[in-house]
Amino acid sequence: MANVVVVGSQWGDEGKGKIVDWLSNRADVIARFQGGHNAGHTLVIDGVVYKLSLLPSGVVRGGKLSVVGNGVVIDPWALLLEMERIKAQGVKISPDNLVISETATLILPIHGELDAIRENRADGVKIGTTKRGIGPAYEDKVARRAIRVCDLADTDGLPARVENMLHHHNALRKGLGHPSVDADELTAKLLEIAPQILPFAGPVWHELDKASRADKRILFEGAQGAMLDIDHGTYPFVTSSNTIAGQAAGGTGMGPRALNYILGITKAYTTRVGEGPFPTELFDDVGQGLGERGHEFGTVTGRPRRCGWFDAVMVRQAVITGGIDGIALTKLDVLDGMKELKICIGYKLGDKRLRRFPAGATNQAEVEPIYETMEGWPDTTAGARTTAELPAQAIKYIRRLEELIGVPASMISTSPEREDVILMRDPFKA
Repeated sequence: MANVVVVGSQWGDEGKGKIVDWLSNRADVIARFQGGHNAGHTLVIDGVVYKLSLLPSGVVRGGKLSVVGNGVVIDPWALLLEMERIKAQGVKISPDNLVISETATLILPIHGELDAIRENRADGVKIGTTKRGIGPAYEDKVARRAIRVCDLADTDGLPARVENMLHHHNALRKGLGHPSVDADELTAKLLEIAPQILPFAGPVWHELDKASRADKRILFEGAQGAMLDIDHGTYPFVTSSNTIAGQAAGGTGMGPRALNYILGITKAYTTRVGEGPFPTELFDDVGQGLGERGHEFGTVTGRPRRCGWFDAVMVRQAVITGGIDGIALTKLDVLDGMKELKICIGYKLGDKRLRRFPAGATNQAEVEPIYETMEGWPDTTAGARTTAELPAQAIKYIRRLEELIGVPASMISTSPEREDVILMRDPFKA
């Protein structure tokens, strides 16, 4: 049985929560490998809605081990609040079914404050972050001044580590016109929360190795999407981590040979939250209709998502950089009733025609989509669980997307309900 990596192939919000939940029922271990509580997954199980940010989707399923890898940045206060909220819905969470990497970096209050300061600059320049401190925490990690989960257990060494981190942050805050942070006060907050976090801490790489040797099926759960990748996305309007499948290895401590099948979650149209280029964005009634029918609001922020036509150029690029083997096509039912559909098959940049997303921010903002038009379908796809239940034009649309992006649709989601999935190829048996 294969291990499966789930990643987004667009700008996030592709519907990973439902697909991960569907797959987690067939997995033994579910592992988060990057991002933080800036990403949200919504699960609907037996009519109950669960909204997760840091916790792996497997926590809502009994008998599964959920792990949070070293590639994730963790706000310990946000994590505890999320755990309490999910527990209140009847979900059991304990060190027996949740392990947090002892080397994961912590997001502290100063990180969220710095994030907000930068996003509220007087000159109006912003990235469009969620202001949850993700970027500043990753900066401290790379600069080797971060506080990690394991540091909470080192009561003697923690004060010096906090002082070292604040040596940078307080100088930065002073330059930005904000008061300094007291090291003793921050240390006290960390020591206070430590007993609630440390019982869950452990060597995730070791837990996953044990599971692998016992022939357990591992599901690696990514956050955000390929075009938000720090290296391969629409820089600088990206997140602060690698979001492509390769990060599943580095972000958990598993070797790349453990990544057997890469499933790219792909929305049947395109959405984006926040700032940045979006070649196929629609500003008319069609775009508004997609947003309304698709309930396009961010799980974490509640911000409305920008909507547009399917961008095959972008997804094909994500397939290549992410090593995607097949896609799970989501929200097909949102396109029901539309007379015609458009697919971006290339870009115009001045007098040039491009088949890839350019790297430079200026060119990314200036490209114009080249569209191919297809006939829509009047009938509904909602709730379909076999291809025989799909309108002929919907099947043609799916087949054309497969041709353009270069990989097949392994799964097709036809509603928010967990079981409304057409399985073309089981990723765990690939």
